[in-house]
Amino acid sequence: MGTALSRSGPRRGGTRAPTRGTADAPPRPARRSNRVGPRLDADDLRAFGTKLRAWYRRHARDLPWRRTRDPYAILVSELMLQQTQVSRVIDFYHRFLDRFPTVETLAKARESQVVAQWEGLGYYARARNLHKLSRAVVREGFPTEADQLRQLPGIGPYTAGAVATFAFERRAPLVDTNVARVLTRVFAPRLHPKRARDQKAIWAIAEATLPRAGRAAWTHNQALMELGALVCTARVKHCGRCPVRGLCKSRDQV
Repeated sequence: MGTALSRSGPRRGGTRAPTRGTADAPPRPARRSNRVGPRLDADDLRAFGTKLRAWYRRHARDLPWRRTRDPYAILVSELMLQQTQVSRVIDFYHRFLDRFPTVETLAKARESQVVAQWEGLGYYARARNLHKLSRAVVREGFPTEADQLRQLPGIGPYTAGAVATFAFERRAPLVDTNVARVLTRVFAPRLHPKRARDQKAIWAIAEATLPRAGRAAWTHNQALMELGALVCTARVKHCGRCPVRGLCKSRDQV
């Protein structure tokens, strides 16, 4: 039996049976469905998560931001990784944290010092937003939930979900380029990751695939990104190495 995606979770029951009325009574208007995205099979969702997380435990790269639950360090890594390859970010990440090891030291610095330390990564608005954010966090504390994190300067839905999951082990969906590619190829080939009208459906699929426990969600979200980066890449689909190829609706497409 399929699970329909909607803001309020799975649909309950079927269509309402027509009611009788007077002969000239207008027909009841059809009830609109609140479903967002494709109908997903519950067994497929469980199998997808199990296979994905088992693959990650065997094949995950050892990246420095995966060794910490410090929300500040994780936030630095997430902002650096926007528009930038992992191989370039690693050295910048270490140097930045050596210079500004805590959110308090960053908040006390001048913006010009922060931007100078960011030099070479480009997209300097990221550094300026991080500096503004650090001062807000020092005043008010680090939010732990995705919706709260979104109120911070320069934090969008992906970054909010990433920090909530990777720092605080919250059950929060996240969708970046890699995640969107994996989810659409596996579950909904008709959706396009870069098409604005498809974004809500893709986020709904990400929500539906999440395990219930926050600790498992940490592994799950890391695994989704890792699969998109290493196996289900933009240029080449390495289907022979994919742990979820048996469930993938795009596996026969060139």
